[in-house]
Amino acid sequence: MSLLTKTLMKTLPGRREQDGLGDEAIAHAKFFTPDAQWTWYVLEAEVVPDDVAGGYDVEFFGFVVGQFAELGYFTLSQLQSVRGGLGLEVERDRWFRPKRLSEVKTELGIPLGAGVVEA
Repeated sequence: MSLLTKTLMKTLPGRREQDGLGDEAIAHAKFFTPDAQWTWYVLEAEVVPDDVAGGYDVEFFGFVVGQFAELGYFTLSQLQSVRGGLGLEVERDRWFRPKRLSEVKTELGIPLGAGVVEA
């Protein structure tokens, strides 16, 4: 399964389009490790040059839940390189529907306002 489809990419807000919304920002996609405790909720995305491999990559801004919960940047190529404890790749939750970050945090039991430090 492709982590990022053209259809999904077209729906993602560009960089800084949700600035200032805090917990009212919309998470549009969810990536996760099926064999580890890491989840990435995508709030924004932008195509950027890939200086290492040449060509292009996609840089996301989102809410990352792992050892800590925080807002930060991550790339599609980084997600594609991650393997969990059993060697499984990151997957996209095909059943995830866009929702406010406040809803995501409530579902996870994370206090609203948590994760305000940008990585």
